[in-house]
Amino acid sequence: MPAKLYDKDQILEICQHVFALHGYEKTSTVMLAKAAGVSRALLFHHFRNKKELYLEIVDRSLAKGRQELETANLSGYQDFFEAREKFSRLKFNFFQTNPDAYRILKEALVETPEAIIKEVKERYGKLQTGLNKLWKDLFNKVSLKSGVDRGQAFRLVMLVLDDFDRKYISEATENDVLNRSYFQRFLKERNSFLAMVRYGIQSQGEN
Repeated sequence: MPAKLYDKDQILEICQHVFALHGYEKTSTVMLAKAAGVSRALLFHHFRNKKELYLEIVDRSLAKGRQELETANLSGYQDFFEAREKFSRLKFNFFQTNPDAYRILKEALVETPEAIIKEVKERYGKLQTGLNKLWKDLFNKVSLKSGVDRGQAFRLVMLVLDDFDRKYISEATENDVLNRSYFQRFLKERNSFLAMVRYGIQSQGEN
């Protein structure tokens, strides 16, 4: 591999760790250059500024995650709920194996720094749109009771899933998120809520 490309890959790897430790706002270009063992001039040879460097690291983290999803072929599933659980397990395994990527993606996509909000929406809005289409297509395979509006049912199920995702990311500590026992408890609780949505909560004998 050419030296320039090799150096750039090394810089990205090292800078990802620095951003993961300190966050976007508290990381300076001086810190990044020092950790990578290069001058600021060389750093800016590859990246115009800190924002561009950070966003490229986010791109790389997402690309690695997408590889996991593509391997799983979630669109080929017949069961929406089975696919969602598989998706959650894939995310957990990816984050447990790549803790720096977890920290970067949590900050960039969930706790987005004000300085990059515009860029994040522009660059990653399509990713969320694509995921929503995947879930909607899979939900169309779910057999519903007569009279149930499919669109409303999908919104209800996604409200439950999104609420649990927010809880998992925002309320749990990093040690919790990357802990398999905690993750299993999270799935068990989420599945119990989904079961109430899927099968109802009122006894058939009641009016």
